[in-house]
Amino acid sequence: MRHLKRVLLILGLIVVGVYALAKFHSEISAYFAQRKFEAERKEARLRIQEAVKLRTGENVDFSLWSDKRVHAYIQSLATKDGVPSAILRIPKLRLEVPVYDGTDDLTLNRGVGRIIGTAKLGQVGNTGIAGHRDGFFRGLKDIVRGDAVELMMPNRADQYVVENVQITSPDDVSVLEPTTKASLTLVTCYPFYFVGNAPQRYIVSASLANSDRSEAQQPVKLAVHN
Repeated sequence: MRHLKRVLLILGLIVVGVYALAKFHSEISAYFAQRKFEAERKEARLRIQEAVKLRTGENVDFSLWSDKRVHAYIQSLATKDGVPSAILRIPKLRLEVPVYDGTDDLTLNRGVGRIIGTAKLGQVGNTGIAGHRDGFFRGLKDIVRGDAVELMMPNRADQYVVENVQITSPDDVSVLEPTTKASLTLVTCYPFYFVGNAPQRYIVSASLANSDRSEAQQPVKLAVHN
């Protein structure tokens, strides 16, 4: 019996050892497989980025984008025509994106869009610009008060300074109300990594730096689509 117990103990230790080794091998294999997948995914994104740059001249960073948004952007290249009204730049986020009029799906797949009913680009008042949270505007998660936002138009370039970042509901259009000074309001969905239709809105409010312009903008009824 003593000899049998010893044999059974050894067999038990062997089984435990084999199980532990198999589990360790499985976890290591899964880790390296995931690393390989991420590396290949990054390489694919870089190839797409280079192809877009050759085709459009735009250097779009897809590293934070969802696969769905990358696919939608590529499709939009074949269907979205016209010259953008401006280029929005946020140096800290290394963001440079064309600004179009409107916030329909095609426009927001191709760039960002001025919310109809808000001040036109370059005019005194509150200009609202919307973008997708899993596309161009995902980097807004890292923006803070005091950061610079540039709006480059055909005839001039305006620089804004971020004054406030807040989270609000989709029904709260107060953030887009007219202002008596030149201001910029960036709007995207929130949370940034929420699966499905995001329940909130992420709002970045900025004012034109060193501006003496102060002409009242006429109140308008806003219809926000984001």
